[in-house]
Amino acid sequence: MTPEPNDLTALTARQLIAGYERGDFSPVDATRAVLERIEAVEPAVNAFVRVDAEQAVARAEAAAERRRRREPLGLLDGVPVTVKDLLLQAGAPTLRGSRTVRPDAGPWDEDAPAVARLKEHGAVLVGKTTTPEFGWKGVTDSPLTGVTRNPYDPSRTAGGSSGGSAAAVALGAAPLSVGTDGGGSVRIPASFCGIFGLKPTYGRIPLYPASPFGTLSHAGPMARDAADAALLLDVLSGPDPRDWSQLPPAPATSAALADGADGVKGLRIAYSPSLGGQVAVGAAVSSAVRGAVERLAELGAYIEEADPDVADPVEAFHTLWFSGAARLVQHLGTEQRELLDPGLREVCAAGARASALDYLAAVDVRMALGRRMGRFHSSYDLLVTPTLPITAFEAGTEVPRGSGHRRWTGWTPFTYPFNLTQQPAATVPCGVDEDGLPIGVQLVGARHQDALVLRAAHALYESGAATIPGPSAP
Repeated sequence: MTPEPNDLTALTARQLIAGYERGDFSPVDATRAVLERIEAVEPAVNAFVRVDAEQAVARAEAAAERRRRREPLGLLDGVPVTVKDLLLQAGAPTLRGSRTVRPDAGPWDEDAPAVARLKEHGAVLVGKTTTPEFGWKGVTDSPLTGVTRNPYDPSRTAGGSSGGSAAAVALGAAPLSVGTDGGGSVRIPASFCGIFGLKPTYGRIPLYPASPFGTLSHAGPMARDAADAALLLDVLSGPDPRDWSQLPPAPATSAALADGADGVKGLRIAYSPSLGGQVAVGAAVSSAVRGAVERLAELGAYIEEADPDVADPVEAFHTLWFSGAARLVQHLGTEQRELLDPGLREVCAAGARASALDYLAAVDVRMALGRRMGRFHSSYDLLVTPTLPITAFEAGTEVPRGSGHRRWTGWTPFTYPFNLTQQPAATVPCGVDEDGLPIGVQLVGARHQDALVLRAAHALYESGAATIPGPSAP
């Protein structure tokens, strides 16, 4: 989508920063434009749990004063950002999509590491975005906040569990958002909403409190493009002593992209259109993803159609995921459990039936998958797949009607395996289907190769392969 000259909500974070530095407009201008945009689109998409306009404007005014003095606080000083409502933010209740969390239970006096880093870098926090209850599924609806809808067609789902973040970025309600991804929850909605999303290597972005879903869950940047996401990742990767599993600081990724890294030239890329025939992929999705792969070849990558030799690990994923859900609600009484999403109650019951031996058997499957992918990446720099085999379906349902799937994992076979292996994986828009709904291509790297994934994604953006029509404003 090409921004109108005066439409600040259509600019990337980098374009906003450049405009601030030139004096074309101020953080206050950008923040007020975003707040007006939220007011206009929110009734149609339901992407926000909370918007704090007064506090956002105050933060923007402080950033504008720092910009006037040419003393920016950090990399995102004055840039509007939203945060998924699974991440703690001091002064605001984190309700997690659940009627079992009381807003007055507070004291709500602590920031999650990602939120703390955003504040340290001067970002303007404008609101918290919707999530399914405790982020448990791949679409965004909850008993607390209702259904979050797709910017391209409000009758369709935005995906999940970071659906509010994806819809907000797609519609210009801040250029950046922080989501979480335990089985695809950044990549699924980013693909359905036509934006960029990255699940970095586990530990790259510190988390606190630890997720009940354990080391499956990652935080990740969601943005208009890969270069903005790299900038946000540099901010979010700052160390935090509350996360004992965090990785050491990494070199600045955004600087490497800005300096004109060599794109994908010479990279060895494996293209797996259906994970060895295990996944039925829609025709429009197959065609669009193949087009992105062909563009990577034109840019100098060596492409080979090759599948990782792995069986679908869904049962192991279910054991780990459902057990985490059961632990999450263990403290709730009978009356409180009746307030839960019925689907969440079902998976919690299944998780409670799993034994310690079942859990350890799932861990064994996870470790074997990690070893296989490690060997696979000794031959290939990147793996390319569809992000999802389908485009966005009816809003308010966990699975497409008539699909025969029981749970959301039935239609997300390309995403959750890489939460098990903790590899970096990104989704890049690569086309639209016959209904104008976005399609995403997934780029997967070996563990710790976040910069390489972002470099390849940036090459697709720079080449124009990631350019799709923007959503019509609801």
